[in-house]
Formats: sequence, C-alpha cells, structure tokens
Amino acid sequence: MAEKYEYVFKPFSSFKVGDSVSFTNEFSAEDVRQFSELTGDLNPIHLDEEFAKTTFFGTRLVQGAFVDAVCGTIIAPFCGTASINMGQEWGCPAPTRVGDSVTYEVTVKEMIEEKHDLILELKGTRQDGTVVFTGTNRVKIMDKKKNH
Repeated sequence: MAEKYEYVFKPFSSFKVGDSVSFTNEFSAEDVRQFSELTGDLNPIHLDEEFAKTTFFGTRLVQGAFVDAVCGTIIAPFCGTASINMGQEWGCPAPTRVGDSVTYEVTVKEMIEEKHDLILELKGTRQDGTVVFTGTNRVKIMDKKKNH
C-alpha cells in the first residue's frame, strides 16, 4: 500500500491555482482482497483469477471505489490538517488491473476565496500511460472559525 505522508496545518492563503502533488500506488492482490472484505464487494472479477479470465477484461480488476479511495492518500496531507472533503465526482474511463501501478496527480484548479474552498482536479494514470481515474474534489480549508 502507499507510503505515509506528513500532515501539517496549511492555511487557505498558502495555496495557489496550479499547485500540485503526485504519488504512485501499486494495487496488489492482497490489497484488493482486503478492500473486498471491508466493503463487502465480493464480485469474483476482483477476487477469482479463473473467473476473471472468462470475462471481457480477461483478468482481475481493482474496484473503482478502491481506485478512487487511494487518491485520498495524497489529497488529505496535500490539503493539510485544516481541510475537510466536501464532495467528489469521479469516474474510471479505463480499468485498473490487479498488479497495476497508478500515478495520481492532484492539482488546485480553482480557489473560492469567500468559502475557503479548493477545487481539485484528480487524475490517475496506469503504468502504460492510460488514464484510469479522473475527477474533481471540493475541499474546505477551515483555518478560521465560522461566524455564527
């Protein structure tokens, strides 16, 4: 699984459009098995190589939700300890197979000053150059108390 990253406080003013970070994660068979157990997604295309060989893809696939979730490995430390996820839209335009390495890129696309929100652009690219994950994420930077 992915390495651990440092979490530090980052005020909204420390970000600018274009800031980005990336990291690479390899999806092992054991990681996919554990994700299946945690989520209850026991579809044999994720767990059974013999079954997967009979499918359109011909091999075991990583759950799309897992591909998405791993992006959080870098989003949270990139945004800092004053951040909270306010929502995300994502898709998987191509499959991620068990054993694939995906390089994630997270980029500040927009900043909404009055709300202290960042709009992040998300992209995951397989080792062969195929984009397997895209999306946007809205993150609130809570570096000041809300007025009541």
